[in-house]
Amino acid sequence: MKARLWLGILLLALVPLARGERIKDLASIAGVRPNQLIGYGLVVGLNGTGDKTKFTGQTLRNMLARLGITLPPGVDPKSKNVAAVAVHAVLPPFAKPGQTLDVTVSSLGDAKSLRGGTLLMTPLKGIDGQIYAVAQGNLLVGGLTASGQDGSRITVNIPSAGRIPNGATVERAVPSPFGNARYLTLNLHRADFTTAQRIAASINRILGPDTARPLDATSVQVGAPVDPAQKVTFVSMIENLEVEPGEAPARVIVNARTGTVVVNRHVRVRPAAVSHGKLVVTIRENPRVSQPSPFAGGTTAVVPQSDISVEEQGKHMFVFDPGVSLNDLVRAVNAVGAAPSDLVAILEALKNAGALDAELIVI
Repeated sequence: MKARLWLGILLLALVPLARGERIKDLASIAGVRPNQLIGYGLVVGLNGTGDKTKFTGQTLRNMLARLGITLPPGVDPKSKNVAAVAVHAVLPPFAKPGQTLDVTVSSLGDAKSLRGGTLLMTPLKGIDGQIYAVAQGNLLVGGLTASGQDGSRITVNIPSAGRIPNGATVERAVPSPFGNARYLTLNLHRADFTTAQRIAASINRILGPDTARPLDATSVQVGAPVDPAQKVTFVSMIENLEVEPGEAPARVIVNARTGTVVVNRHVRVRPAAVSHGKLVVTIRENPRVSQPSPFAGGTTAVVPQSDISVEEQGKHMFVFDPGVSLNDLVRAVNAVGAAPSDLVAILEALKNAGALDAELIVI
């Protein structure tokens, strides 16, 4: 395996790479993943913009008890300078004890702002309940709030959340199967049989046959060296190979909320005739003044009068020939001046008529 590795490195340096996307942009290695961390803590030093909730006072009482300070019974340590917060961070793969992480701090109570606050020592736990990092430090808050005595108030951005760059220190490393794995599994970001086959073929072309084999549309299994140093070199070589990914199937994506329509280039239209027009209903209000005759004893009144007109516009019809491409479809729709909502109606009708060779997805 060692000789094959160095031979592959030599071939990689000699053979020009085809234009495409790097394997590191198409797939990730199974087991090499980040982990989410979360903790509960207190932010102190606020300028009267802290919490008014009871659980914040209870948390403050518990913290003081751990520090050896006992409050008298019945005393509620309410403080507007303290806020209960949730602290979360992302533990990257292969993070070692002593390294630092960025943390995000978000208010849990009714604190108006965390600006100027300091997060006290907060343990960050993983899904298994173990402590993997400890966070503490001064917050950077991009938002602010201000209020006047008359009740007026202005808020810029979000003052109830902030970040602490390098605010957490890693205390425990997450075990990774990377060092002991005999095989590496590449998981594609987008499942595609063609892409999986091309990745395996590209690796086998450089490192020899049977080095990689596709398992399904998402996974490619690759034989790897046992020695960790060689495995790092091996992965570095593989992830920089360029592969031409398989093209996505014919799809039409419609965003019903924004009216956005995306049609990829594989969409084809079978022979069909389409007629599309708009029905415009116009209502005009022309109120009239009703004036009674002299000595009639009536009163002047405003009488509503509505003029309603119906007009059908844009009675266009166009014909799609066999195998119409995306450019022809867009050109025909633009020729009749169809809006995005009209285009959605046309595509739905074509799909129901069996004339649209594409998957219609509404998000």
